[in-house]
Amino acid sequence: MLMSRRHFHRLAVSTSAAATLGIFGRGAAFGATTGGYRAMVGVFLFGGNDGWNMVVPTDPATYGAYLQSRGTVALAPGAIAPLSGVPYGLHKSMARLSELWDRGAMSLVLNTGTLAAPLDKATYTARPDLRPTNLMSHADEQEHWQCLRPQGTSLDGFMGRLNDRLAAGAVPPLMSFAGNNIALIGQTSRPLVVPATGALTRLTSGQSSIDTAVASFADGSGLGTLSESTGATYSDGYAMMGATASLLGQTSSVDGYFVDPDTGAALTTDIANQLKRVARMIEGRGTLGHARQTFFVSQGGYDTHDNQVAAGDTGSGRHAGLLKDLALALYAFYNAMQGLALQDQVTAFTMSDFGRTFKGNAQLGCDHAWGSNHLVIGGGVAQRGVFGRYPDPTLGGSDDISWEGRFLPTTSQEEYIGAILRWHGVSDADMPYVVPNWATWSSNGRAPLALFT
Repeated sequence: MLMSRRHFHRLAVSTSAAATLGIFGRGAAFGATTGGYRAMVGVFLFGGNDGWNMVVPTDPATYGAYLQSRGTVALAPGAIAPLSGVPYGLHKSMARLSELWDRGAMSLVLNTGTLAAPLDKATYTARPDLRPTNLMSHADEQEHWQCLRPQGTSLDGFMGRLNDRLAAGAVPPLMSFAGNNIALIGQTSRPLVVPATGALTRLTSGQSSIDTAVASFADGSGLGTLSESTGATYSDGYAMMGATASLLGQTSSVDGYFVDPDTGAALTTDIANQLKRVARMIEGRGTLGHARQTFFVSQGGYDTHDNQVAAGDTGSGRHAGLLKDLALALYAFYNAMQGLALQDQVTAFTMSDFGRTFKGNAQLGCDHAWGSNHLVIGGGVAQRGVFGRYPDPTLGGSDDISWEGRFLPTTSQEEYIGAILRWHGVSDADMPYVVPNWATWSSNGRAPLALFT
């Protein structure tokens, strides 16, 4: 059986070789967005972030229950950076983000997770068919978050489907600095996947050996569908490399924001490097001809079954280091957007496999769970907004599907991410295409969160 061009391209997107080259070709022109420039930046925290120590309740009653239930991993009061005007604080390692909170540029989304349908504990127990497939599995829940399909297998992700609805250009408006992920795969369009560091090298026509090779390889006409599609994909990628190399390779005005505000030292973590390159691509939006841009970045290491906290000081340890790196990178990124006068047009938001058990374990860590807390950062978000409901911290209580604090989410990922997609410009007509379960979460009293002013 001959393979069609479309099927070959979709296969190529899923291969490691294609992910390394990052040379995915032509998007499809569908609905056009309206309004001015906007960009969304998805920050995936791989491994399952402990959102319960990222956002901590500070009112005395809930904090007392927090201490009792969390046990070995609970943060002491001195390890919490309070947020003004609300009964919540951040892990002290993220204290820089409290400045963004005070500027009205950050909101909290509480107890969010993958849901196929609205559930309470009784329905969860009685209706296993309504649960996400392979709940609390890293691979499955990463796919559920990135594809917005909590049941079954997906071949495309919400960012890719969003890209399907944007007009094609020489360089796709969907870019990843965190490798190839299923969130990026559309049904008709392709992302651009580029490394977080290092220069992109493309020899000019004056250095003809590679150009001759590319030209020869790109002409697959008459050699069959597979050769033709391979050549076209390679040629497209070579052109994209040339269009983006200068933006990524040269010093930019945004680079100066990516420093540690306490020491002045350049931020060199992987998440900071990724967000710095996102900032460069946003700065170069005019050169690229982009009215809308979507970015995927990530940080790993959040599977903290052990040594999440340090013995004798739960405010330090492995998780604290991850959150500090994340906070400094997000703080720098927001300031860079403010330097470009684009802070109201760019939104960064966190995602993760799942939350972790509220009850800490004997190894100073915590285990796979379900709902978790997330951050949304940008000048356009509701000032000091808190969305969703913090769960009852009682182990085995009304929100716990176990006896260890595996909290059933009260806000769906569609209500969370759907709000960002709407802000980004996805029309009501296109929303069911981008968000397959949209009808469930936009009716019967459910709706996207009011994340934006």
